[in-house]
Amino acid sequence: MGIPREKGLDNSLALFMEGYNYIPKRRTCFQSDIFETRLMGGQKVICIGGKEAAEVFYDNEKFRRQGAAPKRIQKTLLGENGVQTLDGVGHKHRKKLFMSLMTPERIDDLTEITSRQWQTAIENWEQKKEVVLFDAAREIMCRIACEWAGVPLWAKELQQRTTDLSAMIDAFGAVGPRHWRGRQARKRSEQWIQGIIQQVRQGQLMPHEDTALYAMAWHSNLDGKLMNIQMAAVELLNILRPIVAIARYVTFGTLALYNYPESKAKLQTDKKEYSQMFVQEVRRFYPFGPFLGARVRSDFNWKGYNFTNGTLVLLDIYGTNHDPDLWEEPEEFMPERFRGWQGSPFSFIPQGGGEYDIGHRCAGEWVTIEVMKVSLNFLANRINYQVPKQNLNYSLVRMPPIPKSRFLIRKVKQK
Repeated sequence: MGIPREKGLDNSLALFMEGYNYIPKRRTCFQSDIFETRLMGGQKVICIGGKEAAEVFYDNEKFRRQGAAPKRIQKTLLGENGVQTLDGVGHKHRKKLFMSLMTPERIDDLTEITSRQWQTAIENWEQKKEVVLFDAAREIMCRIACEWAGVPLWAKELQQRTTDLSAMIDAFGAVGPRHWRGRQARKRSEQWIQGIIQQVRQGQLMPHEDTALYAMAWHSNLDGKLMNIQMAAVELLNILRPIVAIARYVTFGTLALYNYPESKAKLQTDKKEYSQMFVQEVRRFYPFGPFLGARVRSDFNWKGYNFTNGTLVLLDIYGTNHDPDLWEEPEEFMPERFRGWQGSPFSFIPQGGGEYDIGHRCAGEWVTIEVMKVSLNFLANRINYQVPKQNLNYSLVRMPPIPKSRFLIRKVKQK
């Protein structure tokens, strides 16, 4: 049985021109959840989407992550040879390190830190005529990330660290200046964290034993040797950077509060249950990751199509979260769809799918949800503010997207 194939020797330009809609558009055009194209220098790539596709994609017997993430992504967003690029026992061992930080007690600590940092920021906002929410949220998230991870952060370096961690995120779908800013930011950030880890190992810094800094500094590989300092820095940044990235979700969540006032009213009256539904719908509805990549581990057949060893496969994240076969009215913002939700971990995949402990689903998904809940509670229930006229549109071509105005608010007052 033939697989639909996109014409052209290299369709990378179309990918950059269409962004998040590149795979969903072709799935619709071909009326198929699988098609072949050529990207990144004419390399054959298989694109898949939907629940069944996600189930296959997260089968570790069929796919490997090693060699899937391009070097340009490792040199900006992920760091070279980080946990996202590992497979087998090496991945399980490293993933266990990350999961050890996600205890209920540590998540409770995180929510307390998040609440305190928002309170401090809002007191400062009251003295300003105007606040660029996205920029301010990034600084808040940087403070939260460093405090929770046990990483010392001086006030004089806050702006630089926030800028660098943000540049790494902003570079993942970029070419040209944005990409090179991300590379430079990655280099500076790794040097910064390597210096801190060196201080820990020399006894000059004594982080608490339940922090990420302590865990990364003293983590041993499968051979019993300490993880080298460069690798420890990469993995510690894989704690800090994703928390800073939550600023995008917070900004989109605030956009939802503005665009859907009926949801804001419900969030104000039914804070606990509706908060969870609201946050999940923000994560489903708004763009975050467009797709994820893996390479075929060994030949197999799926739905009559032959996948051959080494082939790069892209899973449509954005399209799966907007798939009309999985979601009723997917282009409508409806938090109530998550009331009592018992759906599959392969149909709702804003931060990947599958199992946390042994699979490649993001270990920090709980972190994202809890930080969003606390943050959006402040923005919905703890302050009043005005939203001036501005351009709140965002482009699905830009990867990652953000409202063009970065969401301006004025006259912030605590309730």
